[in-house]
Amino acid sequence: MSLSERDFEEACDELEARLAEQPSFYRGSSAVVNFGDACPSDAVLARLRGVLDGAGISLRALSGSAGGLADLAHERGLDYEASATAPAPPVPPAAPSESQMQLSDAARSLVADFAGARGDIAQRRRRGEASVPRLRSESRSARPPALHVVEAAPGTLYHPGTLRGGQVLHHTGNIVVVGDVNPGAELVATGDIVVFGRLRGIAHAGAGGDETARIYALDLSATQLRIATFIAAEQENKPRRTAVPEAALARDGGILVLPLDRLGEAENAGAAPA
Repeated sequence: MSLSERDFEEACDELEARLAEQPSFYRGSSAVVNFGDACPSDAVLARLRGVLDGAGISLRALSGSAGGLADLAHERGLDYEASATAPAPPVPPAAPSESQMQLSDAARSLVADFAGARGDIAQRRRRGEASVPRLRSESRSARPPALHVVEAAPGTLYHPGTLRGGQVLHHTGNIVVVGDVNPGAELVATGDIVVFGRLRGIAHAGAGGDETARIYALDLSATQLRIATFIAAEQENKPRRTAVPEAALARDGGILVLPLDRLGEAENAGAAPA
């Protein structure tokens, strides 16, 4: 999670609003917060910890390049991870209309709605009001409208690029990463996870309890795999092998990892191959 180049109060308001949408989804996980070249005050750190604790998330480490950030992390009993600032690649100049065309209508709508909601929350807090307005019934005798349950199909989060240590992707649905997932990075999805690269971080598929979820990678060298409630950790003395596409699935109370070309064989046999 990155709070660099952001107003801390607005960033905490935004984080609190997003965690409130799914109060139990992130419970039990840990967070690494990147402050960039800024060093947070005690008040900011206390506010951030309060927001994370309220969602059941433990603050594990601070990251950034500011002087004194490492000492602050150690004083608070946290780990410190230095962030290497890589030079940004050159961006060719583009007219405003061409830049806007890169966003779909749905994406522009989400950006505008989120910016408006963030501004409304900040104004309410300055006035001493609740962050979320309370709805008042106009008439007690009015009959409420009928409710209809609509189950939305989970979507797929597509992420092109490499995930560095400390970066986390959480998604309700499937996650597809075109790039490597380095040690210290984490993927959490309620559906499947597919990595077109080397998976060396943590991957948790079926986070909502789906034991049929799977994890696929061109090079499956994860430090930890999770499917639903099953966990498999990397073996330190495991001999290095030639990388082949592999799949991980829940089987017989554990996690089975096998080459992708043998996946159909294992499914037909109903057990792990010899």
